[in-house]
Amino acid sequence: MKDFDTIPNLMADIGARARAATAALASATAERKHAALIGAAEHLWADRAEVIAANVRDMDFGRDKGLSDAMMDRLMLDEDRIRGICDGLRAVAEQVDPVGRVLAEWDQPSGLNIKRVATPLGVIGVIYESRPNVTADAGALCLKAGNAVILRGGSESFHSSGAIHAAMAKGLRDAGLPEDAIQRVPTRDRAAVQEMLTMVDTIDVIVPRGGKGLVGLVQREARVPVFAHLEGICHTYVGASADPAMAVEIVLNAKTRRTGICGSLETVLIDQAFDDKYGAIVVEALRDAGVDVRADGPLAEVPGTTRATDADFGTEFLDMICAAKLVDGVDAAIAHIRAYNSNHTDAIITADDAEAAHFFAELDSAILMRNASTQFADGGEFGMGAEIGIATGKMHARGPVGAEQLTSFQYHVTGAGTTRP
Repeated sequence: MKDFDTIPNLMADIGARARAATAALASATAERKHAALIGAAEHLWADRAEVIAANVRDMDFGRDKGLSDAMMDRLMLDEDRIRGICDGLRAVAEQVDPVGRVLAEWDQPSGLNIKRVATPLGVIGVIYESRPNVTADAGALCLKAGNAVILRGGSESFHSSGAIHAAMAKGLRDAGLPEDAIQRVPTRDRAAVQEMLTMVDTIDVIVPRGGKGLVGLVQREARVPVFAHLEGICHTYVGASADPAMAVEIVLNAKTRRTGICGSLETVLIDQAFDDKYGAIVVEALRDAGVDVRADGPLAEVPGTTRATDADFGTEFLDMICAAKLVDGVDAAIAHIRAYNSNHTDAIITADDAEAAHFFAELDSAILMRNASTQFADGGEFGMGAEIGIATGKMHARGPVGAEQLTSFQYHVTGAGTTRP
């Protein structure tokens, strides 16, 4: 890459090259995109030693920066995780190409045939924090949908993201697609983020993936349209009819499987009738698993818990911490969730179909679950191969953002010498 004397000049060059790459991607066949992604997976696995060595440098940087254990877990790569990234690349490669799909078709009395056809968005800017796997996930999904992408990863994952990006570039080159289709901003300088937010001539949409501070910055200052991925303040409500063994198993999984992901449980709400019948078994199970339970009301009397403050509800802990509260019925649970959630993912554990339907109807979260762990709030688990993020807004994309959500559409109108009277 050429040397640039200023960040604006660097970003202008990246943006221009991304825009130029969209012309080749618009006509790229599904087979070539498939080949690029399979090739990227093969190169990434072959180069895994270099990726792990780069990750060691990032882990050292993260420790020096004082990252929490949960954030360090997000950052860490080993062979198993690299294998998972490779599997994700292959899964995206095998999906049906979303570009060119006929979304709707109809004939008008005028004689016109009208089709609504899926098309690429163009150039996507992805700004993310410490998870290096996003480099592969975002690059793969954007390419699958025929988009060029500009990736700006966090300073913590700088070297890991660079090594993963190198494998993606090799896959593009082998498939005869422009390497500029997937570009990585080669600097930790935060001025690059500010620049991306105003690149209205070359970036069509920005996807921020990170904490509240990052997403808030992007939403406040972006002149480019944004797919918002807000914090994951995820709730699970244990209803009166919940099976006790199921409730314990789901809540433990939702909180402790991986605490640093956006689908991790942050608040558990327990119906008073469930507590009357089974006691504090859910809170005790969390406590015994090493979770710092910030408990409200009578639950704070459970030995080993910490008394909750108002600030504990509505907090994304991303750690072995969760808030807990007793509620009197499903409507009280819904009211609490409405007051504190981030419209990401909320779950109910219940054997009552009517109660589950009421919960689903009354809440406006991007993802609602019944009798399942919120850790399933993931594009891969939804069959999308991977995701760029969980969009919590309501415009265009919502929930897991996969390749299909990274397309727009245009109308193809066909006549037979048809004129308008």
